[in-house]
Amino acid sequence: ALIEDQEFLKNLEKDCGGKKGEYEERVRLRNEELLAVHETIKILNDDDALDLFKKTLSSASFMQVHKNVDAIKQKVLSILRDNAKAHGFGGKLDVRFLELVLSGKKVDFSKVIKMIDEMIVILAEEQADDDAKQAYCTKQIDTAREKGKKLSKNAGDLEASIEELKGTLEQLGSELKTLKAGIAELDRSVEDAAIQRKKERDEFLEVLQSNQAAKELLGVAITRLNKFYASKESLVQIRVHALYERASTRLFAHGHDEPPPAPVTWDGDYQKKQGEASSVVSLIKNIIRDLEKETAEAEHEEESSQKAHAELMDDAAKKRAQDVKSISVKESSKADSEELLTAKEGDLSSTKKEFLATERYEAQLHSDCDWLLQNFDLRKTARAEEKEALKGAKAVLLNTDISLVQSKRGHQNAALRGKGAA
Repeated sequence: ALIEDQEFLKNLEKDCGGKKGEYEERVRLRNEELLAVHETIKILNDDDALDLFKKTLSSASFMQVHKNVDAIKQKVLSILRDNAKAHGFGGKLDVRFLELVLSGKKVDFSKVIKMIDEMIVILAEEQADDDAKQAYCTKQIDTAREKGKKLSKNAGDLEASIEELKGTLEQLGSELKTLKAGIAELDRSVEDAAIQRKKERDEFLEVLQSNQAAKELLGVAITRLNKFYASKESLVQIRVHALYERASTRLFAHGHDEPPPAPVTWDGDYQKKQGEASSVVSLIKNIIRDLEKETAEAEHEEESSQKAHAELMDDAAKKRAQDVKSISVKESSKADSEELLTAKEGDLSSTKKEFLATERYEAQLHSDCDWLLQNFDLRKTARAEEKEALKGAKAVLLNTDISLVQSKRGHQNAALRGKGAA
């Protein structure tokens, strides 16, 4: 559209330039014609021409015709001048040349009538030109104005769309930043959870191993106690020792030196601490049961922790996959929005350029057309009244010309009759 407007403006300037040249040529030819008419009138008004006319026309008839001609010229001049004053055309060249012709002493009314006819034709042509230019200007100004409004609206819509796209891009950028940061945080959390799970697993294995070792050691202790308290070896030794003491006492009693008194010891057989041993074994067994319970709890906790960790990793993997997919979708949407934004910014730039070109074209139209549009009715009315005035002047000249011819013929016939009588 911008290229078409520029081409149209170029053709308009070319046509206007051609018309301007044609108009100047027409003015030059009309001025030359009026000058020729003026020089012709001057020639006819020369003293030698007047002497010649006096010889060829009777003085009485000539004076009478001359007197009538002066009255007619004044009447026509009055019509023209009144119309010119009424519409401010006192300085119009056509009227001034016509007044100049009528102001001469010798006037050829046929020539004046021809000039009036030409002026009427020119007025009609000028009015036709004004009509055409008014229609053209009105149409072009309305078209340019409507086009400007449409372009302005389009520019406004594009600006709103661009702002909306910028907002969308900003939001998408923020969402992508949040998603990427979330994935990074999720990866760190997964890594931390894996480290924590490994640590818990190592602690569980250590507890399991320690409890197993403690159980085995306690089992050895129980076995050792049971082995001691279940055996009769210690009771036999005690009895042997008692017999030995009694034999020694009898030996010294039969004449040997009596030994010193025996130290105070215990009486009776050594009794094993069966009850205390049973309590210790029971205590050890309780400890073993506690260890087994702790191991079972640790195994259950480990199983639960491992299951929770697996579920967490699965959920994290799903969340990461979903976020990665969202990033892909949003990046694709962002790319499409950026491409659309670039296109709309290009459209906005073109629209603004076309709008400025349309404004310049409308300004040129106003510069060329406003005066005509503002004064069209006045000019049309003035031309119509001037045309009517010219027609009135022509009617006066036509009627007068007929009367003068008839009067001249009457005087000539009378003269001829007088000569015949003589």
